[in-house]
Order: sequence, then structure tokens, then C-alpha cells
Amino acid sequence: MQIAVVDGQGGGIGRSIVEKLKAELPKDVRILALGTNAVATGQMLKAGADDGATGENAIVHNMQHVDIVVGVIGILAANSMMGEMSPAMALAIGGSHTYKVLLPINRCHIEVAGVPDQPLAKHIEAAVSAVLKYIDSDDKE
Repeated sequence: MQIAVVDGQGGGIGRSIVEKLKAELPKDVRILALGTNAVATGQMLKAGADDGATGENAIVHNMQHVDIVVGVIGILAANSMMGEMSPAMALAIGGSHTYKVLLPINRCHIEVAGVPDQPLAKHIEAAVSAVLKYIDSDDKE
């Protein structure tokens, strides 16, 4: 099982996600840090990601090879993250058959209606819980 965490800008959200996943997941589950920039990738690697890669090609290529992708909802929107999420990246993530766990962060001109405004830590806990539930489920299609 391999999980990709996708982040950009300063990598703080990705770093928090990686830290929580590493604390909760079995040791044989690998975490791949995919950053839109080197700073984001570096932050996720410092948090304990098993491997990392940076940039458009790394994100596009790896969507074919991971089982789960985790990130903010903006990773599905072209030109989000202040332009760091290219249309090709968003298309590769959104178009892949990879199971997606998205944090409903109301930025990037995206508002997820009906989702309570909670601290980031609560959204990360919910995302980690969703990943664990998916790993433990029998239905992985």
C-alpha cells in the first residue's frame, strides 16, 4: 500500500498530514510526499514521508502508482494554490482511479457547502480516519 500526500506553497498542511499518518498507519504502508515545489516536498520528508518527488511530472506520473492520495480539495482545481497546481496536475489527480481523501479547506475560491468550519487539526484527524477506514475495508475498487 502506498499513499501520496500532495501539497504546495510552504508544505505545512502536508507535513501535518504525514506526521499523523505515520503515527497511525502500519509500518509497511509507504508515504510518498508529492510537492508542487521543493519546500513542500522537503517539509513532508522532514515529517517522515518515506520518499518524495517534486513538480508537475512527479505528480502526474505517480498518480498511476499510488493507492490513496491525500490533500486539500484544491488539488483537484487547476491553478489553485496561487497557481502552483497546474491543469495537468489537477487532471492527473482528479482523473486517476486512486482513492482520494480531501480536506475541505475553503480556500482557492472553493467553498464546500455544508461542511462545518473547523480547525485544520480536526480536518486532518478526519482525513487520517478516512484513510484508516479505507485500508481496513474489503471494498477497494
